[in-house]
Amino acid sequence: MKLDRNGLRERSAWEAAGYRLPAFDRDRMAEETRRRPVWIHFGAGNIFRAFQAALMQRLLETGRSAAGLIVAEGFDEEIIEKVYRPHDNYSILATLKGDGLIEKTVIGSIAESLLLDSGRETDFLRLQEIFRAPSLQMASFTITEKGYSLTDGQGGLLPAVAEDAQAGPLHPQSYLGKVCALLYERYRSGAAPLSLVSMDNCSHNGDKLKEAVSFFAKAWTEGHTAEAGFLDYVNDPRRLSFPWTMIDKITPRPDPQVEKLLAGDGVEDMAAVVTARGTWTAPFVNAEECQYLVIEDAFPNGRPPLEDVGVLFASRETVDSAEKMKVCTCLNPLHTALAVFGCLLGYHRISEEMKNPALCGLVRRIGWQEGLPAAADPGILNPQRFLDEVLTKRLPNPFLPDTPQRIATDTSQKLPIRFGETIKTYLSSGHLRAEELEGIPLALAGWLRYLMGIDDAGQPFAVSPDPLLDTLTPLLAGVRLGGSFDVAGVTAPILRRRDIFGVDLTATVIGEKVNAFFARMTTKKGAVAELLEQLYGGRA
Repeated sequence: MKLDRNGLRERSAWEAAGYRLPAFDRDRMAEETRRRPVWIHFGAGNIFRAFQAALMQRLLETGRSAAGLIVAEGFDEEIIEKVYRPHDNYSILATLKGDGLIEKTVIGSIAESLLLDSGRETDFLRLQEIFRAPSLQMASFTITEKGYSLTDGQGGLLPAVAEDAQAGPLHPQSYLGKVCALLYERYRSGAAPLSLVSMDNCSHNGDKLKEAVSFFAKAWTEGHTAEAGFLDYVNDPRRLSFPWTMIDKITPRPDPQVEKLLAGDGVEDMAAVVTARGTWTAPFVNAEECQYLVIEDAFPNGRPPLEDVGVLFASRETVDSAEKMKVCTCLNPLHTALAVFGCLLGYHRISEEMKNPALCGLVRRIGWQEGLPAAADPGILNPQRFLDEVLTKRLPNPFLPDTPQRIATDTSQKLPIRFGETIKTYLSSGHLRAEELEGIPLALAGWLRYLMGIDDAGQPFAVSPDPLLDTLTPLLAGVRLGGSFDVAGVTAPILRRRDIFGVDLTATVIGEKVNAFFARMTTKKGAVAELLEQLYGGRA
C-alpha cells in the first residue's frame, strides 16, 4: 500500500488494515482551496499534521468547510521535498492511547505544500496569490519560540533580519521578513483583513508575532521601501489581528516502533528522515490522544468553525489564564524538569522517568505544591483536573515515545515562561513565600548541570540544540566533577539574565538555592541521582 493519490484508491486494502480514510472529495477540496483559500499555516512540522490538519479534516468530513489547508515551510525545505510532496501531501496520524491501542488515520486535508522562500519563484508567487485573496481568513504558525526572535544571544539583530529591515520587502531572507512581505502584498491588493494566529507554545504568542511583523513594517515604511499606510494596516486590529492562543498536544519524534507497525500493515516507504537541519520527520506522525486549543476570538475576516471540532474560543483574559495554567505551572515546567534530569540520568523515555520515585516526586512537588498555588484558573479548564491528568495519565503513558532529549531543545527560550512567571509571582506575592520553593530551584540548577554536557556517570553527552549554547556553555567550561570552584562567580553571568529567567536570580533567595543545589550536583559522579533520592525518593 502506497501513501499517495494512486495508492489510496485501493480503499478496501487500507480499511481492512484498520485505517480511517478521508471521507470527502479531495479533488473538489483542492480546487476550492486554490480558488478561495481560507487558512494557511506556517510550519510543516509534526504538531501541525497531528493537530491542525486533523481538525480541518473533521471540518471537511462534516461539510463545515469546503476548502482545506495550505501549509508553508520556511525553516527546513526537506520536510516538504522529502515527506509532503512524495506522498501527495497525505500523512498518517498514529494516535497513541494510554491502553496501548493505536488509532490510524490517513490525513488528507492539506491541499498544497509550499516553500516560504523568496528565491523559489513558483512557490513564492503562489504564496503572494494566496495572500491577495480576500477569502483568506487566517494565517497560523507553529514555528517554535525561537522562530519569533529577531536578535541573537547577544541582543543584536540577526544578520538576515538586519538585511531585510534595510532592503525592504522585495527579496526577504528572514522567516518573518518573508511573512511580512506577504502581508505587504495583501495590503497593496486591497488591504483585506486577516488574523495572524501563533499557535506556538509560548506566553502571549500573538504579541510576539505582532512585535516581529511590526518591526519590519516600521523599518520599511520609515525607510521608504514600503508605502506609509502599511504600518497603519499592521497596527489596526480591525484589519489585522494577532490573537493569543494556548495549545497543548504532545507530539514526539517519529517512533521506530510505529514505523515498524505501519510497515507490518503493508504501508510502503514509511522510513523516518533526519534532515540536514536536524529535523526528525516521517510520512507519519505519532501523538497522544489528549489535546487542547484555546484561541482569543479576534477574527476580523471571519474564521473556520473550529469550535465544532473542540477548539475553545474565549476572551484574551481567559486565553491568558489557560496559557499560564498550562505553560507556567501544570505541564511545561514538569516537562522541562524531566527533560534536563532525564538527559543527566540516561533516560530516553519520559514515561520511564515517571517510574523513578524521586523524579516523580520532584514533578509532583513542582506541580502540586509550587505551581498550582500560583496557577491562574481560566474557568473553561480546571487546573486541578488538568494537572492530575498530566501526572497520572499523560506523562506516564508508556505508549507515547517522547524523549527528554527532544524536550530539552531550546530550553533557554522556554525558562522565562515555564519557571520565570511563577518565580515572579512568588517574589511579588503577599502570601506565597519564595524561600519555600525547592523543586523549581532544583530544576534550574539541573539545567546548569545539564549545560556542562557531562552526565551523572561522568560521561559526555550531546546537549540538545539551543540558540544560547555558544554563549552559555563556555561559562561552565571550567567546572569539573569533584573539583573546587567559585560557584556564585561561575553562575552569576547566567543567573542574572532576565531574558532567561524573567528576573535577576542573583538578587533573590532563589538564586542562592540554585547555587547550593548546583554545587551539590557537581561534587562527584552520581551526585545528581543521590540528591534527587535524598529530597524526593520517598515522596512519589
